[in-house]
Amino acid sequence: MDDKIKFQLEFVIQSSPQLLYQYLSTPSGLSEWFADNVNSRGEKFTFIWDGSEEEAKLLKRKSDEFVKFAWEESEDGSFFEMKIIVDEITKDVSLFITDFADEDEVEESKMLWTNQVSDLKQVLGSK
Repeated sequence: MDDKIKFQLEFVIQSSPQLLYQYLSTPSGLSEWFADNVNSRGEKFTFIWDGSEEEAKLLKRKSDEFVKFAWEESEDGSFFEMKIIVDEITKDVSLFITDFADEDEVEESKMLWTNQVSDLKQVLGSK
């Protein structure tokens, strides 16, 4: 299997870290922007898009700071992480996305994240 490429994206989000975290860490929050529907049982999250389901395990989380998931079928150590960073001087809130994709799918994955975060901003009323 090809090694996946790690990539990171940053988005400035006009929101409090506490509110943003709710949209990153709860099934109801994630289903507002990330997937059509999200269910969870403990650490196991089921993401549903257009009738297809993907299972992910919640690896780590820290309240108001980050969530880290791994897709069930990924056996290569890849994960996706959504981290909230607050600039100490300006107090701007940024969302850092870390994800992995096959070399020929990196640009497509970045575009997908950009579109999804655009939906998140809309839900939050952020510009």
